[in-house]
Amino acid sequence: MVIIALLITWLLVVSIQLIYILFVYSQTAFYRQPEQTGVDVPATSRITSESGISIVVCARNELDNLTELLPLLSAQNYPLFEVLVMDDRSTDGTSLFLENDIVHLPNVRFIRIDKEHEHVTPKKYALTIALKKAAYPIVLLTDADCRPASDNWLRGMVAPLVNDQKGISLGFSPYEHRPGFLNLLIRSETLFTAVHYFSLALAGRPYMGVGRNLAYRTSLFFANKGFYTHMNVTGGDDDLFINEVATKQNTAVCLDPDTFMWSKPKETWADWRQQKKRHLNVGKYYKPGNKFRLGLLTGSHVLTWMLALLVGLLVLVYELRQYSFTANEWLLLLIGTSLFLAREFAFWGIVGRISYRLAHTIHWALIPFMDLVLAVYYGLAGLKTLFTRRKKRLYWR
Repeated sequence: MVIIALLITWLLVVSIQLIYILFVYSQTAFYRQPEQTGVDVPATSRITSESGISIVVCARNELDNLTELLPLLSAQNYPLFEVLVMDDRSTDGTSLFLENDIVHLPNVRFIRIDKEHEHVTPKKYALTIALKKAAYPIVLLTDADCRPASDNWLRGMVAPLVNDQKGISLGFSPYEHRPGFLNLLIRSETLFTAVHYFSLALAGRPYMGVGRNLAYRTSLFFANKGFYTHMNVTGGDDDLFINEVATKQNTAVCLDPDTFMWSKPKETWADWRQQKKRHLNVGKYYKPGNKFRLGLLTGSHVLTWMLALLVGLLVLVYELRQYSFTANEWLLLLIGTSLFLAREFAFWGIVGRISYRLAHTIHWALIPFMDLVLAVYYGLAGLKTLFTRRKKRLYWR
């Protein structure tokens, strides 16, 4: 009975994975991005503030990055926009740079923040002030350590909001390729996260966005009272806000390569672990429906591999000790193995196609290996989240 229960459980979790892969992940794999990614704007003589966009960059001690990024943002191909830099208590010369060295960038301005506030995390405070001071009704967010893929990044990202009157536009932010396993893990986890949030958004269940490449209307922000429900939660200025306000009707995705925003990856395990701690902390604040769907998805992913390894070990033990399976056990084992192989090939093909669409994030040949690696990672991260009491400490991001 124990063996039959084990095999039935394996069948169930693999079936859940197949359903997600074939009916949810495929939404991203085969999504047809509208051919017209440009923005229909009025003639120059009729441009009003309603057509304008505010690009918002919150930065703390990012002098080198801002020196590179601001000219790229200022040169975006769009008729009416501003770049608003929120300088949050920088001590590396950022303030002097913004005061003296951006005069040749007429559409760039900045606001200096001089102190922290106990009731809200610094990043959320900076963003709230930015949205209050934004000159235009649509904001496009990114970080100082990011670089746009093209000068049509702005135009493409806001097209669903300007042309189709959507409220939110979800973009992709791949990490730069570097040598080493850490970089491969970062890129793989970024790809899998994108597969999840793009696919669920296209399936009508949007639940998060990435603040490195995210656009929305300021009216949506203030109608939701901003970050009020989670203003003292570390992180979540992107995904928790989107989790609260995103709907099937008001959310669009951008998969055009011109709209990607490339990011610099963490280069040490310690920095990466700290980043992941912030991200894992916010998931518990998601809506119950989102937590259930993500829990089912992640849990079935972990159990698919864990039970596959357990079943493989069981078969090996039976073979070595010359035990025999019953007819029902053989049938379940055959069905489970067939479904597992079908799941692996479906995952390889569909996620491989998505990776190809999303800037070749990881090589297709590595996808089965990273599938297993991330199952282990998700399992360990889940255990740590369950059994570790978090210290109350605020980080800037």
